[in-house]
Amino acid sequence: MIITVLSDIHGNLEKLEKISDVLSQSDLVLMCGDITHFGREKEVQSIIRTILQFQSNILAVTGNCDYPEVEHFLAKEGISIHKRSAIFEGIGFVGFGGSLPCPGKTPNEFSEDEFGESLTVAYQSLYGSIPHLLVVHHPPFKTAADRAGNGTHVGSLSVRNVIETYQPLACFCGHIHESKGQSVINQSYVINPGPFKEGNYALVKIDEGKLNTFKLLSV
Repeated sequence: MIITVLSDIHGNLEKLEKISDVLSQSDLVLMCGDITHFGREKEVQSIIRTILQFQSNILAVTGNCDYPEVEHFLAKEGISIHKRSAIFEGIGFVGFGGSLPCPGKTPNEFSEDEFGESLTVAYQSLYGSIPHLLVVHHPPFKTAADRAGNGTHVGSLSVRNVIETYQPLACFCGHIHESKGQSVINQSYVINPGPFKEGNYALVKIDEGKLNTFKLLSV
């Protein structure tokens, strides 16, 4: 299975057109939040329709810059994995959108307790102990994916805890634009592909229930 991972699109349709071949040659598109830039249903609908021209299989969570209407649209379309799990071609996907509280108030924020409780519920919906991927917007604490501009780690302890407990093949995240990169927690990769609004994305290959390869790329 080949997966294209996009985070922090922030409404940039132009960049999507530039990776049309990548999208069409993938088996699945994973979206890690901030699909819109403080947008609502009209904005997310435009982005999803653009992707659907090239790829029909999409799973997504929202980001802190997406209003609740974005999540409602994704859920209605059967794309959302916020607070739930899904299975695609034998691989599980567990998701949670939004972020911890930000310095400036944004429309989709949760407390650390809400992160922990909701992720636990999402994992309980995953059937058995199949190989799976964790898809979040806010990165786990103390990795290459959660360093703010001043070098401070601003990730979620709850996300880190579920990685340590459930050991996904990988955790895909975004939110911290300046922290494009990869880390490992125990045996789980943590991958922040960087903001797609600047042309960054990841290409991932899953073979026989294992993460075979991944590349951090730019348009």
